Amino acid sequence: MLNSLSARVLVALVLGLTAGAAIQAGDAPEWRSAATIVEALGGLWLNALRMTVIPLIVALLITGIASVADAAATGKLATRAIALFTVLLVFAAIYSTLATQGLLALWPVDPDAARAFIAGSARTDADAITPPTIAQWLQSLAPANPVRAAAEDQITPLVVFSCFFGFAATRLPPELRTPLIAFFKAVAETMIVIVRWVLFVGPLGVFALALGVGANAGFGAAGVLAQYVAIVSAVTIGITVVAYLLAFTWGGVPVGTFLRATAPATVVAFSTQSSLATLPAMLTAAREGLSIPARITDVILPLAVAVFRFTSPVANLAVAYVIAHLYGIDPTPVQMTTAVVVSFAVSVGAVGLPGQVSFFISMAPICVALGVPIELLGILLAVEVVPDIFRTVGNVMGDITATAILRRHEKA
Repeated sequence: MLNSLSARVLVALVLGLTAGAAIQAGDAPEWRSAATIVEALGGLWLNALRMTVIPLIVALLITGIASVADAAATGKLATRAIALFTVLLVFAAIYSTLATQGLLALWPVDPDAARAFIAGSARTDADAITPPTIAQWLQSLAPANPVRAAAEDQITPLVVFSCFFGFAATRLPPELRTPLIAFFKAVAETMIVIVRWVLFVGPLGVFALALGVGANAGFGAAGVLAQYVAIVSAVTIGITVVAYLLAFTWGGVPVGTFLRATAPATVVAFSTQSSLATLPAMLTAAREGLSIPARITDVILPLAVAVFRFTSPVANLAVAYVIAHLYGIDPTPVQMTTAVVVSFAVSVGAVGLPGQVSFFISMAPICVALGVPIELLGILLAVEVVPDIFRTVGNVMGDITATAILRRHEKA
């Protein structure tokens, strides 16, 4: 179930935290000096990941919008599907905001443990970030200078610009649109290659970051990580339950029938952590278990796998809110609205990327939009393997639910 990279990163996390805790317990100055150097290497690794975020986000949004536009052009059913996907993604993002904030209020992370946990990161001055007012936020949506917005990590205006650029590109004649989209697709693929190179040495980077966290938080860091995994997993499982309810209320499928029909697909999703690998099982569940005509399943399910990830805004926002909670930040309504918008955009753009790649690429813009540092993402990447299981199961249930809804409301 765990791929080799996930397993190696997880082992590196355990070793790093253990070594850091030993340094904290020993309190030897020479070992602490050595740990500082190792921490710097972890920061270098994290910066190598960060340098790909801006070009990759822009390229993925432009090519993602082009692919959605092409899909919508294939027929009315595909157009209705994309409209439904949009509604479900926005709903999922709002749900995540309410569910995560509520869960953190009921089960807050111990402030002392949180401070010790983030003390090993490269940045702890999150409180210095000033949230924008509503007027400032509205004015910033259209960047006066997109290049400057990219240089200053102004994610929201950059996302707005990329969306406008992508939609405008779809209006070009084929002889101009095709090479333009091909260029941005090449940029995205090039950035992904770089990310893969950086992730290849991910175990070393995670070990270095975990060493710093362990040296400051000791074995208490494991408790913070366990609580983080539990909260993100719980919120993601919650949206999967919502998918079942939507299949019953909106799709008209009895809960028992839906559970029996989707059980094999759930097992495949849980074991492979891949929506694409689960597609054959989803087709079988929809056609045979739910009696949905092939003319619907053969269009909607491949399209859903290509452009729709129901749990993406849910889990991504949950991660960002937990990070904000660790830093003691209470996001403003403007920041939360911005985070919802960005989470929707990146959920479309990052579809199809490998788990480790999509985690960082999706999370960094949302954290920036929420006004929190991204230095903890390297550590959290190591334990993403657990929430990723529930991400995949939720995505599969969302795909089948959307297909059931479209079948019920299809015009004869």
